[in-house]
Amino acid sequence: MDEVELSTVVYLPPEEVYEFLIDFPRYANYSKYLTEVRQHGDGSPGTEYDLRLEWWKLSYTARSEVTEVDPPTRIDWRLVKDIHARGHWRVEEVPEEAPEGEETASRVYLHIGFDPDSASSSAIDLPAFVSLGWVIEKVKPKVEEEAERIVERIVADLEGEPREVDLEVHRTPESV
Repeated sequence: MDEVELSTVVYLPPEEVYEFLIDFPRYANYSKYLTEVRQHGDGSPGTEYDLRLEWWKLSYTARSEVTEVDPPTRIDWRLVKDIHARGHWRVEEVPEEAPEGEETASRVYLHIGFDPDSASSSAIDLPAFVSLGWVIEKVKPKVEEEAERIVERIVADLEGEPREVDLEVHRTPESV
């Protein structure tokens, strides 16, 4: 299983960050490629989300499921079709990372574990003469760029104003 882990600091207590993260349908407001999120459940374990992604001539709907929650510090999830992947959001209170003028801070982690060999080209309707390998090579550089854009937009929404955000990469596999 390959793993990716990213984090950033938000100048809010864990409870406020957690309430924001558990509201998955809101995520479509931050991504250029995530066009819709449909929720099936109340956000507790067992809730599923259809995540509609669109890029170039491709569209795909991933389905994720909340598997466990531990408010206000953790939300575990897994993908339920087409690729074996699971992950979690983790929130840690880190008041020592709050800059002068801010009362507190929380470090927010996104951890994803996935099996790249479990992805199937039949899961995506590819145009003629386009291989899954070509698509993956084109998407790789967009992943980090999109992650940074999403994090900056989320932090601006949470804190009420935009600011430069440091996205710390803790783990990344060679397959990404």
